[in-house]
Amino acid sequence: MQWLDATVQGILLGGMYAQYALGMSLMFGVMRIVNTAHGDLLILLSFVAISVSASLQIGPYSTMLAVVPLAAAGGYLLQRFVLNRAVGNDPLPSLIATFGLSITIQNVLLAVFTADPRSLPGDGLEYDSIALGPLFVGVLPVHIFVAAVLLTGAVHLLLRRTSFGRALRAASADADAASITGVNPRHVYAGATALAVGVLGVAAVFQALRVTVSPADGPGQLIYAFEAVIIGGMGSLWGAFLGAMLLGVAQAIGGRIDPGWGALAGHLVFLVVLAVRPQGLLSGGAR
Repeated sequence: MQWLDATVQGILLGGMYAQYALGMSLMFGVMRIVNTAHGDLLILLSFVAISVSASLQIGPYSTMLAVVPLAAAGGYLLQRFVLNRAVGNDPLPSLIATFGLSITIQNVLLAVFTADPRSLPGDGLEYDSIALGPLFVGVLPVHIFVAAVLLTGAVHLLLRRTSFGRALRAASADADAASITGVNPRHVYAGATALAVGVLGVAAVFQALRVTVSPADGPGQLIYAFEAVIIGGMGSLWGAFLGAMLLGVAQAIGGRIDPGWGALAGHLVFLVVLAVRPQGLLSGGAR
């Protein structure tokens, strides 16, 4: 029974990682940008959520409604005025730009919020649990998992069924050819980053509810997002979701074997997939 419980808990944990990975997969699939500031943006938005909640005295989901538009607007401006200058066949400029952004965010957060960890009050949501037969699962992890499924499905449909999605895929395939047909690649790229960072705003609220956050936490969250995307396949949204599930289950089972093996088990799964199938499990499936 403990292994079944570990598997269920791992899948629910994977829901959190899937939210991390969705935005990163989208940015790479469209613009080939490996956003090394992804984790720090998550932590920045977590602190924004904590500040908004404390200032307005509102609950977590009301806070999410306030934070996500701010996150999307920030993502649009970031791409429009910073990252568009780094987009191209050479990945080095985008790596340098996002690395510099990562360092800047960490230092700004340290200056403004100090190194003290903080969390977002959830009005008891973070402590509630429900019984599933002999198993007990937290209400918050279930909310996180459901949100991950809905977000991944919504972004997938957006890319497949809308004019914005078609423009996005056209710009991803050939920006010059897309511009001839009337698509503005820079505007489309900014919209893609707005979407990616908006999703990260949802993840940031859940992250601040789930655990305490501190300014130095970003690189750790980046690793989980990166591993999920690599396991699933760069550019595949559902691949990133699958990778997040495998990563979460591996960590949960590893933690049951030995408390110190949780993160290590996830890293080992990542290395095995990288060695056996370096293109990922569902490479390019939703590009």
